[in-house]
Amino acid sequence: MTSHRASRQRFVSQLNGLYLILDEQWSSSCSLPEVLHEAGQAGVTLVQYRYKTGSMKQAYMMANTLREISNELGIVFIVNDRCDLAMAVQADGVHLGQADLPVTLARNLVGNDMLIGASTHNLQQVEQATADGADYVGFGPIFPTDTKANPDPVVGIQGLKHIRGLTPLPVFAIGGIGIESVAELCEAGANGVAVVSGILGVLDRQQAFTQYQVPFH
Repeated sequence: MTSHRASRQRFVSQLNGLYLILDEQWSSSCSLPEVLHEAGQAGVTLVQYRYKTGSMKQAYMMANTLREISNELGIVFIVNDRCDLAMAVQADGVHLGQADLPVTLARNLVGNDMLIGASTHNLQQVEQATADGADYVGFGPIFPTDTKANPDPVVGIQGLKHIRGLTPLPVFAIGGIGIESVAELCEAGANGVAVVSGILGVLDRQQAFTQYQVPFH
């Protein structure tokens, strides 16, 4: 496993802090490429593109645009769910949910150069993702969230503390993360926070970028 991870070591320093999720469902109210440019200017180094509806061609066109911008800005670019889309745009990684391909099968597809993240919601899933060779985990939802139609049960900050010792991987807290909770999540052991509406749904994004980027582990 060590040799396999070696090809992805260049990303390790960027697996912390604010993990910005560019969700296509927000594209009617803001320009995702514009937000990505703003994120790069604010020092964000990790972003995920999430596209749950619509055609694969539309997803490819936007993902390719975001990938090019990420390359220019030195941002690690992750594609949500779809290994084929991640490979098509030569993304830096793919993020898998519990209903997506298992991490081990995804690794066979994407090879050893690409990061693989896994969404987890309980201790068994965290342990499985770690054993299967994920590079980081998202854990949550920490708080109630409106971003997903059928969210998993809320785990709370105590849930984060409980799983922190179960994995050496970077852990990103996700789900209803407000600016007011970032410091506490950091203290609870999160390496970063994954944020959607807290960035895409506010008027002053520059201020939000600054407030979400507290020093993490």
